[in-house]
Amino acid sequence: MLLDRLKRKIQRLTTPKRAWFPAKAKKREITKEERVEKILKKKEESTKPIKPVVAEEAKDDIKKRKTGVAPLVLRSPQITEKAVALEKQNQYVFKVADKAVKSEVKKAIEEVYNVDVLKIRMIYAPAKKKRLGRTMGWQKGYKKAIVTIKKGQSIEILPR
Repeated sequence: MLLDRLKRKIQRLTTPKRAWFPAKAKKREITKEERVEKILKKKEESTKPIKPVVAEEAKDDIKKRKTGVAPLVLRSPQITEKAVALEKQNQYVFKVADKAVKSEVKKAIEEVYNVDVLKIRMIYAPAKKKRLGRTMGWQKGYKKAIVTIKKGQSIEILPR
């Protein structure tokens, strides 16, 4: 999904807009090309692996840490009575970003917890009107994902 967004952004920047003045159109094309080059350079820099300076013996012990979509997608695990009851069925509940989609959530869960995700259900909890004395306000809405993982695997949400 993130790659699709990047492709759309590049496509938007490369398509020429109609200019009223031909002299200004040339300047705009140059700036668009520069923008596209900057985006591609940033993408290349972000995909380059960072090489740690470590002795050859210790290289096998250290796993390369992936910095992916997990911090952008996952907000927190949701710990309620219902969520704890779902853990018996290998289902875990997480609060996620409002614009997150199932495929991004799946990648994030697999990356962080090293489990196989079988199924994801998304729920949007709407905002609610709350009152404290005379003061009226709103409780913010949020999006949550119920993640089903493979039998025999588990996610340690609360350390025991």
